[in-house]
Amino acid sequence: MLIKKRSHWCLIASGMVSIILFVTLLYNGSSGGGLRRSSSSLRHDYQLMGRPLYKLDLGWPNNPEIFTGEVFCVAVNQYAAVVYVAQRGANVPKVLVFTTEGEFLMSWNTTTLEMPHGMVLADASSKDPTIWITDVGDGPYGHSIKQYSPSGKLLQVLGTPGKAGSGLDPLQFDQPAEIFVHESGEMYIVDGDGGMNNRLIKLSKDQKVLWMHAEKGQGLAQFYIPHSVTVDSAQRVWVADRGNKRIQVFNSITGDWLGTWGSCFTEDAPYSVRLTPDKKYFVVVQLNTNQITLLDAPPVGLIGQCKVASVIQLAEDVKPHLVDLDLKAGALYVAEIGAQQAQKFTPFSLGGSLH
Repeated sequence: MLIKKRSHWCLIASGMVSIILFVTLLYNGSSGGGLRRSSSSLRHDYQLMGRPLYKLDLGWPNNPEIFTGEVFCVAVNQYAAVVYVAQRGANVPKVLVFTTEGEFLMSWNTTTLEMPHGMVLADASSKDPTIWITDVGDGPYGHSIKQYSPSGKLLQVLGTPGKAGSGLDPLQFDQPAEIFVHESGEMYIVDGDGGMNNRLIKLSKDQKVLWMHAEKGQGLAQFYIPHSVTVDSAQRVWVADRGNKRIQVFNSITGDWLGTWGSCFTEDAPYSVRLTPDKKYFVVVQLNTNQITLLDAPPVGLIGQCKVASVIQLAEDVKPHLVDLDLKAGALYVAEIGAQQAQKFTPFSLGGSLH
């Protein structure tokens, strides 16, 4: 009888040890002390602060395992309901194409794209929309900005591929961060992402330099790692001046400096800047604090100080980089380097869009 009791208690003790070991491994894995957190666990770990304006679409995309590299940028064709996602990594397709509903359509297995950084859609309403991608690679195709067809065919190259520089004739770039193509065909380029250049360049439709700011520093109209650029309907150019932890604003016609926002970025720099379809908010990403911040857009004729309207706090190590918005449906798409994924957020509003 004593032997049976001892055997019974040994089984219980063994079971308790197994449970403790399992819980310890599980805790260490989820907290980064042991196993790395999987991207699937990061997909749904977020919270809203302030007035909630967006909510996570838990089902987008339908097959998240298709992401196989570090995701750096996204671009949306709202007319065709298509989302382009660019990623980096060895032996991975550089661009993945999804529907806005989450269906995977195709990948680009192009060798002409080395290290995609920024991406924007041009001529979205036309029959032949194109995608512009900045390439910060050091190989034969790097330090350039490339135009592709929707299927991934290389159409045109800006800059001198494979050669970093500051020249304007011919154009040269050094790690160009992002490009914004206006509906007029004019282009706004921020160059570069930590290289020799700290420039904001405006090109005409035929790609001639119209004006430029190219001084490195902390003064007005000077930059340190200009990282993202967009243009609003009031002829204002908004630049995420990452190294200086501020957003600078310029007149899109003359290039004149109009103002600076810095008070909202004391903890981390702005990495991406885009305007919501209703023109009420700027969407700004802060990579190191894993935040997506919505700032009140100022009225025409006023820059003032930045005001936070809402914050989406993502999980630690997600590392959101650049964003784009569906200007028809209002959805927000976020490229996340650390989580190696793109996520979709839909607006809290009647009809599901910010209009």
